[in-house]
Amino acid sequence: MSVTQQYAIDLYRAAQRGEAAPPAPGLHEVAAFRELRDYRRFKAVVAGRPARGRIRAALARRLSGRRLSGRRGHPAGC
Repeated sequence: MSVTQQYAIDLYRAAQRGEAAPPAPGLHEVAAFRELRDYRRFKAVVAGRPARGRIRAALARRLSGRRLSGRRGHPAGC
């Protein structure tokens, strides 16, 4: 059963019972992702780590390390 079908069933049940309609699927996802991002930034600041750019910096370190090891003639895994 898809999300849309489940939502249609929930709408029907709410109408039969005289209850308020449930929120549409995906309506609050953006707000939930923003809250998760803010929470992770807060935890990083409390732990004394940079709050922004951590993933990009980690990827840059990893990619630059592979390029450097390849220039020396060593395989990337060594």
